[in-house]
Amino acid sequence: MKRLLHKWEGYIYILPALIFMFVFIFYPIIYNLILSFQDVTVTTLLAPHKDFVGLENYIDILKQEEFWNALFLNCVFTVVCIFFQFVGGFALAMVFKKETSFFRVTKALMLIPYIIPVTVNAILWKFFFATNGGFINEILVGMGWLEEGIEWLQHPWTAMFSVIVANIWCGIPFFMILLSTGLANIPMDFYESARIDGATAIQQFIYITVPSVKASIQASLILGIVYTFRAFELIYVMTGGGPVNGTELLTLYSYKNSFTKFDFSVGATISNILMLLLLVVGVFYIRMMKDVVLEYK
Repeated sequence: MKRLLHKWEGYIYILPALIFMFVFIFYPIIYNLILSFQDVTVTTLLAPHKDFVGLENYIDILKQEEFWNALFLNCVFTVVCIFFQFVGGFALAMVFKKETSFFRVTKALMLIPYIIPVTVNAILWKFFFATNGGFINEILVGMGWLEEGIEWLQHPWTAMFSVIVANIWCGIPFFMILLSTGLANIPMDFYESARIDGATAIQQFIYITVPSVKASIQASLILGIVYTFRAFELIYVMTGGGPVNGTELLTLYSYKNSFTKFDFSVGATISNILMLLLLVVGVFYIRMMKDVVLEYK
């Protein structure tokens, strides 16, 4: 009996984690896939037998202009956010590279936007961009740059600008953390040798810093794309996907179909397409990191 328990001891330890993953990850994914091949609405959700429609939901979704609009907005939102988050995070990581007590405290304070829950950040920025009494309008009007406040969240492109600014604010610390780890592992001897050889600060950055943190850059960019592409809470709280679907990303488009129109099959189909897109990014990331590991070996 003891020998049998010893043989299965490792599996017993990981059993709770496997049960958790099955209940909260694998089962919802499988159920969502099945749902996307059926015709399920609020009237048929609890029916014992549901109509099987095959790929009809996927074909219908790809024909909808709303879907392509949401995908386009998703790409714009992700590209702009990732660019500024990466640049801002890299700049802060370079600034706080020195290990001093002042920089350590300041660096810790810079993590606050990342530590605060997304919903709290969304409420905060919604107040900042408020038309009447909003922090940003008050500053712009007070400085004489505007005669009256802008309705930031009432027009499609200004609303998109607002949620992008809010998401950039939340994401910069994430890039700063990951890139700081890579920068901390660069030997200072590299820079000293480069200075002796007459290399400028820009040349040191291009030929020493960037290649040395290549793995951190790749990891932060891929993870940042995944997190940003599936953004939901921030936009839902700030704009709800409006106005006129101006900030309706794929996540909100799926939510609207599932819990506003109660067309659960369509909502599941959209989320599966989103999962497939992120799966492609994930596979690319795994292959890329494998190449990095082989390069270091």
